[in-house]
Amino acid sequence: MKKISVTTVILVLISTVAFAQNGKKYGEKISVKEKTNISTLVANPDKYDGKTVLVEGLIVDVCEKRGCWIEIASDKEFQKLRFKVDDGVIIFPMEVKGKTVLAQGIFEKQVFTKEQLIEQAKHHAEEQGTKFNPSSITEGKTTYRLKGLGAVIR
Repeated sequence: MKKISVTTVILVLISTVAFAQNGKKYGEKISVKEKTNISTLVANPDKYDGKTVLVEGLIVDVCEKRGCWIEIASDKEFQKLRFKVDDGVIIFPMEVKGKTVLAQGIFEKQVFTKEQLIEQAKHHAEEQGTKFNPSSITEGKTTYRLKGLGAVIR
């Protein structure tokens, strides 16, 4: 039984290394060896806040203005995590939407007031050319993201 467990761990590590070598690299080299599910991060935010983690998932959205963020689908339905980089440091092309990403970054818990959310929503509406109704936001909320360090997309 122990032999099977060791073999499984070795295969997982090999597949992670193989994945990292077979794709387009962005930013820093991936150094974290073990992947963490997005649902695990969101379920235990205080445990991971400020820690460098590695996640894998499908890219479901990309910043249309500067390519400064991607949204990664979670292993849990209807859940996603934004991978945000400093403007100009990494630029994700729109073509990466629908591809798989191995993303390394610092997990951040962000607490927003109602006013901050309204300003943020106005900004996003302007970027996307959509309308926004400020009364649709009634209270503050807590969100989570990865401060992007490096990614491999295939």
